Amino acid sequence: MRTIAENILDVTLLEPRQKHPAIFNRFDALREGESLTIHNDHDPKPLYYQLLGERGNTFNWEYLEQGPEWWKVRISKNITGASEETLGEIAAKDLRKAQIFKKYGLDFCCGGKKTVKQACSEKGLDVTKIEYELQQADKNLNTRPVPYDEWSPDFLTEYIVNTHHSYVRKSLPDIRMYAAKVAKVHGNNHPELTEIHQLVENIGKELTAHMEKEETILFPAIKRLVSFLNTGQYVIAPNEGPIKNPISVMEIEHETVGKALEKIRELSDNYTLPEDACASYSLLYRMLEEFEDDLHTHVHLENNILFPRALALQKN
Repeated sequence: MRTIAENILDVTLLEPRQKHPAIFNRFDALREGESLTIHNDHDPKPLYYQLLGERGNTFNWEYLEQGPEWWKVRISKNITGASEETLGEIAAKDLRKAQIFKKYGLDFCCGGKKTVKQACSEKGLDVTKIEYELQQADKNLNTRPVPYDEWSPDFLTEYIVNTHHSYVRKSLPDIRMYAAKVAKVHGNNHPELTEIHQLVENIGKELTAHMEKEETILFPAIKRLVSFLNTGQYVIAPNEGPIKNPISVMEIEHETVGKALEKIRELSDNYTLPEDACASYSLLYRMLEEFEDDLHTHVHLENNILFPRALALQKN
């Protein structure tokens, strides 16, 4: 069995031209699941990208220490067949990490099927920085994540309706009213407000119909599946087909609304207020940003937790 000392490499003792070859040789010699810890006097971030380019997604990179004198990184070799978690899967296990994704503009709900590396590559973000923040979140024991992924699907549907559907129905009328008012008053000087108003109207119509379909078709079907597993009795509703069909429609509609909100954020320059903004203008942007934040959680709970579990129930 290998000792811990054999798995530590102080690269400051090597000549510059020997450093990366030595690290690659030591990494290649690792068995799956084993790790190598390197010690350096500067951030070895370039090594991360070289490893990724030459060895692909075969490793996990974890900063143990980040300066100012020493940088220590644990590089672990992944186990074959163990797929890397997606943004949605990470957020499903711990919604606190979704705050990190939001911070960097990473879509964990509609775009939740991408890995951290894929999402960062597409947006040109420093993946080592984001993965470090995710790792640090695991060490933060001050708050316990809400265990959404442990709730039964029928309970989760009730939570979504009573929390997120309720919020949408309460907030939308005011948002639509202020979007129309601000566009009328400030639209000449800020023409983007006219498009924002139209997008808000589209979102309102889409979500209103969307929630109605969930509450009358999809969610009752999910509850019947749970009841069947609990009691062995299942009553099929008239014309009810495979649950994957309404789920596919809901996911498409989620993406439509998500893109509309993304466009609003773009048009508003991340909800940046101009100098001539009035109180209504400020209130509109604040409500839109809060609405977007709630919708991210709303869609995440459905796309990444409820829907996969419902599909699994029907397979059983």
